[in-house]
Parts: sequence; C-alpha cells; structure tokens
Amino acid sequence: MAKNGAREGGTTGSGAARRTPAGAAVLREDKTAAIRAAVFEELAAVGFARMSIEGIARRAGVGKTAVYRRWRSKLHLVLDVVSAVAVAGLPSPDTGSLRGDVRLLLEVAARALRHPMASQIIPDLLAEAARSPELAEALRTALHESQQSMAAAMVERAVERGEIPAGVDGKLALDLLTGPLYWRLVVVRDDLPAGYLDALAQSVAAALGAE
Repeated sequence: MAKNGAREGGTTGSGAARRTPAGAAVLREDKTAAIRAAVFEELAAVGFARMSIEGIARRAGVGKTAVYRRWRSKLHLVLDVVSAVAVAGLPSPDTGSLRGDVRLLLEVAARALRHPMASQIIPDLLAEAARSPELAEALRTALHESQQSMAAAMVERAVERGEIPAGVDGKLALDLLTGPLYWRLVVVRDDLPAGYLDALAQSVAAALGAE
C-alpha cells in the first residue's frame, strides 16, 4: 500500500490530477455493487439474525475491511441497501388516467413481490423489526414513507383531471395499492389469476372515488 493512500484493490495514479488524497481510500464501485448484491443473497439464505459481515464479505468476494469501509455495522448496511431499493422501487406513473396509473403500479409491485428474494427477505425483516426499534423505524421509512410522495402525486393528478374529488388521502391510496398484493403474494403465497390486476386496478380506482 502506498504511503499516501492507495486505491482499494488497485494501484495509485501516475499523474498529479489522478493522485489519491493523502490518507484517503478510493472505494471501488464494482466492490460496492458486489457487497450490495451479497446482502440480498445472505438475507434470503440465512435471515437478518444469522447474517454476518463475514458471510457478506465471503459471498461478495471481498475482505471484511472492504465492507467496514462503507458501513459500520450489518444493521446500517441492510438499512442503506433496503432504503435504496425502496426509493427506486415504484415509479411515478402518469398514464393520463387514475386507473391506468394504478394498473401500472400494480404490475410493477406484483413483479417485485413475486421475486423469490422479496418473498423471503421482507417477512424476515418485518419479524426482526419487532425486536429492533431502530430497524422498525428505518423499515417504516424505507417501505412506506419513501412511496408516499408517489401516491400523493398520483392522487393529485387524478384530482386535477377531475377523476376523483379533492381530499382523497394519499396514504389510503397506497394502502389500497399495496395491501391486497402483499397479502396474496407474500402472506398467502397464492398465484394471481388471469385478469386479477385489471380487476384490482378497477376496484382501487373506484374506492378512491373514480367513476
């Protein structure tokens, strides 16, 4: 390792413009991506309680130091990764109609919840949250509040189009969108019959006041 700081797993640059600042470590993006992917694989394989930094590092093909350079504990690592996925999860649709927006969101959510890792990881994290107030608060933010602005914007556009009356609660819209799918795909673990998403989209739109 060079005295003035070396690249993580690499070499120092030759030019002054590319030289690493003294005492700093450059975090390689490929290693960060490998660690993030390993977190989901470990969660699905062993659950949060049995997951360890050692196991994550081994699965990612890096040393423990590479993980600790980025996150100070497995809790902070999991929260960061889950929060990032939640924020990037549901899109903010604008199809021109409330029913169209709801249908698109249901399709995206159903695809995500059908993924084997999601069906294993989400229930495990929610169970662990019952024992960890910090995890519970972080999951509430990641899995609910991060989607709230999307639901509020969808409702606001529907109000502006005159599809639904003013005053519809965005939280209610989000509950109606995600609740039935979570129950069916994650809790009951049942398949979605043909036409289910279309019928659910129609029911959600009607429940919010659309004719």
